[in-house]
Amino acid sequence: MDHRLETNLRNWNERTPVHAASSFYDVAAFKAGANALNDVERREVGAVAGKSLLHLQCHFGLDTMSWARLGARVTGLDFSDAAINVARELNAELDLGARFVCANVFDAADVIDERFDVVYTGKGVLCWLPDLGAWAKTVARLLKPGGVFYLMDGHPFLDVFKRDPDAGVNPNRHVIDDLRIRHRYFPNSAGTRFPGGYPSYAGTALIKSDVYEWWHSVEEILAAVLGAGLTLEFFHEFPKSFYLVFPGMEKGEDGWWRLPQHNERLPQTFSLRARAPETTPAGSER
Repeated sequence: MDHRLETNLRNWNERTPVHAASSFYDVAAFKAGANALNDVERREVGAVAGKSLLHLQCHFGLDTMSWARLGARVTGLDFSDAAINVARELNAELDLGARFVCANVFDAADVIDERFDVVYTGKGVLCWLPDLGAWAKTVARLLKPGGVFYLMDGHPFLDVFKRDPDAGVNPNRHVIDDLRIRHRYFPNSAGTRFPGGYPSYAGTALIKSDVYEWWHSVEEILAAVLGAGLTLEFFHEFPKSFYLVFPGMEKGEDGWWRLPQHNERLPQTFSLRARAPETTPAGSER
């Protein structure tokens, strides 16, 4: 494994128990029947009852099992063994019939001997990927002919304002009226290393492990998806966030976070849906 991904694996193994105990994930509410998916995801993916669905970079599986509650036959994959262990424990307790696989996302098509109606990934995944081209080709290999790929994530434009991994956690660090460009918009294949000693986006405990993140432009994202042979069905942008990016953001009754001023000026989330060809090209590996 790439040494940067090994660093991130240690970080995510450390994060997992903090996240599982946090109000952000609210495992108690999930056990009581709550669905962790937001309204946009559910609407844009569409009906999944009876379909096979693979969730890549699933963390400890709340979104994965939420698709199961909507009737899908689900598999979740993540490289964190700590996260997969928690996911399996929750799945066994709730008897949701999900399958969880511990593997690097770039190896997913080699370790999972199945192709899916839907491949889903979302809400904070792309910044952990050093190679979007290889990632998108992996997604394409995992889809059945005519299968759907769906992605929701933070908008790349907003990333230029992020200053530290704890930007949305510690309200004393930043103010909304001081949104200055601190990071590059265009991709940097080397990634950026952040030292440990900060809280993650969920929970207040300090995460001691270092972490690498990669910025990806809209152009790079679309080029990767199209370059993998998928057909883009839509690309949507939203002036709202699925988590607290900046202090002072306000959470609405719909579960989305918004800036109290000038919110409509900033794209904060995007989604895309793409489809695999109905037939497999001759000589291609599926």
